[in-house]
Amino acid sequence: MEEIEYKSTYILNEAARRKASDIHLVPNRMDAYIYFRIHQSLQFFEKVSVKVCEKLISHFKFSAAMDIGEKRKPQNGSLEFIFESRPISLRLSTIPTPFQESLVIRLLPQDETLALEQLPLFPQDSLTLKQLIKKRSGLIIITGPTGSGKTTTLYSMMLAVKQSQPINIVTLEDPIEKRTEGLIQMEINDKAGITYDEGLKAILRHDPDIIMVGEIRDNVTAQLAVRSAMTGHLVLSTMHTNDTVGAIYRLLELGIPKHDIELTLAGVVTQRLVERKCPLCGESCSSFCDKINDHKITAVYEMLFGSNLVIAKYNIFHNQPFSNSFRTLQKQLVKAYALGFITHRSLERYGEISEMG
Repeated sequence: MEEIEYKSTYILNEAARRKASDIHLVPNRMDAYIYFRIHQSLQFFEKVSVKVCEKLISHFKFSAAMDIGEKRKPQNGSLEFIFESRPISLRLSTIPTPFQESLVIRLLPQDETLALEQLPLFPQDSLTLKQLIKKRSGLIIITGPTGSGKTTTLYSMMLAVKQSQPINIVTLEDPIEKRTEGLIQMEINDKAGITYDEGLKAILRHDPDIIMVGEIRDNVTAQLAVRSAMTGHLVLSTMHTNDTVGAIYRLLELGIPKHDIELTLAGVVTQRLVERKCPLCGESCSSFCDKINDHKITAVYEMLFGSNLVIAKYNIFHNQPFSNSFRTLQKQLVKAYALGFITHRSLERYGEISEMG
């Protein structure tokens, strides 16, 4: 058992040292592979036996208070890990496979919140994000796939407005992604009776200026976000959609009436993480570059707000075609590549290479 504890600590330390965002334990029939996701790229770390992999997964599940006896159903858990005196929150996810369970661990450094100016590839985008967060009321949604940096942008926006004026920001999360001083954070806990409904009631009695709902994932959380916005507060949340317009369709799919969307939706931001072109190597970086280049990954944004949002909502609600006159993600990515800011690999990753001819 001590050997497995040592092994698990070694894996976590190596992942944190290499600034990995995720650890993957992937089982095969005869062995298992461990990968680190670093700068969006999945990199091989080590091969272990099936027996060691099974013990490692059981150890991580036990540490995260998950059911180690249940291997037939997906499970989620969390725990905290200390690396060089810095707390890192770990989010664990297991799924069953034909061989044994597969485990992915997401690493969320708790003391790293980037300034809003550090996030975008194009500086103008940080100014637009600051303008959006200054709205008095309405619903602002950050969208994108898993791992696209939505939570980082959300926290950076909240801290930016918090630093500019004394306001009360209360969050409702499942679970809390980053424990952050200056924010009042509440975690969903069904066993303790802290549901989304009860949490919202408590938040509204807490005199908030801004309410953050961690993720719109179903009808319950969608209604919660819209109801909160209709009380005259500014509400921030995230959602999984490919683009900004997709967020409007998604709200409709979740049963939100058109009238409520019309009244509350104040802005939608879609983002993707891309690789900056390395000044030393260009396209193909060495592992040395990965270690010294802390700002290799940056964000490209598509933002829908103001008159463009009004037009988009009108056309969607009336089933009318419309052209994207605003700066779409596709246009932003092609522009970034044309200017030599991002790699060819980043353009291919999001299917935009065809636009270049």
